[in-house]
Amino acid sequence: MAQFVSYDPNVKVNGQTIMSVVNAMEFGQETRLNILKKHGLVNINAEEWYDQQKWLNAFKEIYNNIGENTLYIIGKAIPANAKFPPEIDTLEKALNAIDVAYHMNHTKGKIGNYKVTEFDAEKRQAIMVCDNPYPSDFDRGIITTMLVRFKPKDSTKYSVTLDDSKGSRLKGGDSCTYIIKW
Repeated sequence: MAQFVSYDPNVKVNGQTIMSVVNAMEFGQETRLNILKKHGLVNINAEEWYDQQKWLNAFKEIYNNIGENTLYIIGKAIPANAKFPPEIDTLEKALNAIDVAYHMNHTKGKIGNYKVTEFDAEKRQAIMVCDNPYPSDFDRGIITTMLVRFKPKDSTKYSVTLDDSKGSRLKGGDSCTYIIKW
């Protein structure tokens, strides 16, 4: 499956996470609210659950009409708006917590996952496979925020790059693989 297509029509996402689309940045909030409204997402309540495909449709419109950089910025805002376990205190735990939080904020059906397949503290590199229907740039934003927040204090450079040698949702695949360096 490619990005923007729910794995299961029954999947729901919580309102708090949906509002991250609006709250990611001040500029363009009204536009993003109108896009959500256009896709049937109105009067969002943080404690309620909403159809994931409607949210993905809104993402697709943002991607097509505003651009992929906006999806990256929204992804970067997700950790500030989603529920995360409080005991996260290392980069490895933070990267693994993305999947935990993802499952806390989605329900009812196959949702996919975020899986750290390699973590090497000495090489300062990790590999994460994002097997979900969300836009690639959105996932890159989430990973980047966790990396910036939890990288070792002596780390001055960092990057999150799509591994072009693997299949990706950008090319119709089910997942994207990211190389994370710090």
